[in-house]
Amino acid sequence: MQSFSEQCLDMARSILGHNLNAINPDGTISPIEGEPSRLDESGHAALAIGEFFRATGETNLEEFDLIDLSARCITQQAFREPPQENGLAFAALGLLSFGPAKERNPVWERLVEQTREQLDRLLLARSDYTNHWQAFNIAKAVTRFSMGLSKKDETGKLIDRFLERIGQKSSNNFFDDGSETIGGTFNIYGVLSFVFIRQALQLHANLNLRDRKLPSLRTFGEKYLKLLPDLVREDGLGWSYGRGLGLYGQMHLISLILQGMRDGWIGADKWEQYSDLLRRLFQFFFVNFLDQENGYVVIRDGERDTIEEHTTRMGNFDAARYLCQWSRLSRTLKSPAGATKPKSPTRATGKFVVFDKSARKEQGVFLYRNPDSGLHLQLPLSSQNGSGLASTLAFPHAQGIFDWPVNAYLPVLVPELSVDGKKFVPSFYGKRCVTGLGLRNSFYFRYEQPEWITKDEEVVNGLGSVKVNWTFSGDKITSEFAYTVKQKVQIDSMRYCMALAYPHSTYTSPNSLALGAEGHRCNVEKDDFLATWKDTEVVSDDPQFKTNWGNIHYLQVLSRDHPLIMRPGNVYRLTVSFEPDITLAEA
Repeated sequence: MQSFSEQCLDMARSILGHNLNAINPDGTISPIEGEPSRLDESGHAALAIGEFFRATGETNLEEFDLIDLSARCITQQAFREPPQENGLAFAALGLLSFGPAKERNPVWERLVEQTREQLDRLLLARSDYTNHWQAFNIAKAVTRFSMGLSKKDETGKLIDRFLERIGQKSSNNFFDDGSETIGGTFNIYGVLSFVFIRQALQLHANLNLRDRKLPSLRTFGEKYLKLLPDLVREDGLGWSYGRGLGLYGQMHLISLILQGMRDGWIGADKWEQYSDLLRRLFQFFFVNFLDQENGYVVIRDGERDTIEEHTTRMGNFDAARYLCQWSRLSRTLKSPAGATKPKSPTRATGKFVVFDKSARKEQGVFLYRNPDSGLHLQLPLSSQNGSGLASTLAFPHAQGIFDWPVNAYLPVLVPELSVDGKKFVPSFYGKRCVTGLGLRNSFYFRYEQPEWITKDEEVVNGLGSVKVNWTFSGDKITSEFAYTVKQKVQIDSMRYCMALAYPHSTYTSPNSLALGAEGHRCNVEKDDFLATWKDTEVVSDDPQFKTNWGNIHYLQVLSRDHPLIMRPGNVYRLTVSFEPDITLAEA
């Protein structure tokens, strides 16, 4: 992997060369025009610089003094008001990247005494989180002990607490990113947590502790590694539902694979399979998010967007950090003896991965792939922390075929019932989840919701229930939603939407999927709500209707705008089928 290592390092140099000049004399980061800045960006910059030093041993890049820039960023992050624990964790690891001994750490030597004292206070501050922020606490503890700021090492205890909570919140030991609503937020932040903790442990001064904790981390981290062969699309698209996708949906997975290869979590019989996954994930990252002419990362432009919390500066510094990490890791890897080439799937496959199963709720993701056309989708049944966006609704997520807006709510491919001002969608959780083979080698995925749930994840008892049935046969997808009510209920309206998007006109892989001229080939087979199709809505110029990968151009809405009385004893069905015209995007 020597050539891959060199390629990553060349890209990291280019990205840093375009972004280090954004670091101001006081350590703040100047944003890209039209974007706000984040209070933790200085920490992200500090860790990117630290990883570059670890990968190269260089303290200068072109005209930039990396020691000075790192000291500025760390100082700025240390005195941020209000304090940013995530930024502090990044800054702390950035400092530790230059060496654990204070007497031989050039960045520590550059810090003034007031900054050293402030860092000492902040790193000693106790906090506790039930979401991915707990990984930042672990990074702080690693730095605190390794830099000699504390004689007591709390790293092991914090890792044990982090892993113990995984088992408490997930029956299948997947990371739940904490939820203020129904619970069970299983998304890309689980991968982020393991990658960040593993990176922090690699910097720990006590190698024995790292070796003791790796088996425990492996027990849980391997869950995500085993998920990837069914998750990653043929064109290299990685994680495709939930928040924080796009650039990060690729980078976190690449790091997880490389760390797994380094640590021996991937056996010789699977090495070539994961090498192929790595190649595809990286190619998608390289083509879709890197401006190859200028050499920097683009995550937001006129055709696509990302979540509000992610800025272009942060994306560039994080990309440079990861590229340096990939370069460093790949230099140490060699294909083991006995590695064999992976076999490409020849038949359609359908699989429901269970994240959590309890008497209260069941959650997971259904993965379907048809190798004949390349159709590959992820249908999540997971919470999204009540954010009220479309990114985690329970529909087939397949970028280029079935798209959704990244920063807006839209009932994509699921019916939305409005009752007394509340919008109900059959998403986020299920009971009696079942998957299996149906007629003519089709796959089905079924679940029930004993109580309706709003788009903001409020379960409203006593109204009614819904049964959902998805069937997949080749490229034909059929969805059925069967509603019953427990009392007479008046719905004010019903809405069902389809978004027609197209991959980015410039940053698109040549083998990425797209809709052909015939579109979704949608057919409403049963509609007890007596809804009608509205005129196609053109949203090409509406900034809120962008995906992580391209622009949404049209909305097709099936709607009932007047009230309907739903009565007990009746079943109200909406059955919609699709057979999308699948083609390849024009690169």
